Amino acid sequence: MKRARTDLMQGTLELLILKTLSRGQTHGYGIAQRIHEAADDLLKVEDGSLYPALYRMEERGWISSEWGASENNRRAKFYKLTRAGRQQLAEQSGNWERISKAVMRVLQAT
Repeated sequence: MKRARTDLMQGTLELLILKTLSRGQTHGYGIAQRIHEAADDLLKVEDGSLYPALYRMEERGWISSEWGASENNRRAKFYKLTRAGRQQLAEQSGNWERISKAVMRVLQAT
């Protein structure tokens, strides 16, 4: 049985990118793949959402980037988490946990 993919809630993509980069630097395609795999194929990050989010996050100082060679020896931009990005990850993770608990309370209410 094929599982339906789920669209990301607004603001969730940045949290997923931050969490992914907390595990080590990678390029944009690698970020999308790691999210896809970690979500057991239930989430797919589109390029049209991913790259604008990466540019925004870099402008905010949450991530930094440098050019390098990918696994197949192609030129790629590699992203990594900054100290400000780690702080942002902690804040957004805590906020996400509070929101998800509140939503579950509403869904479980009789």
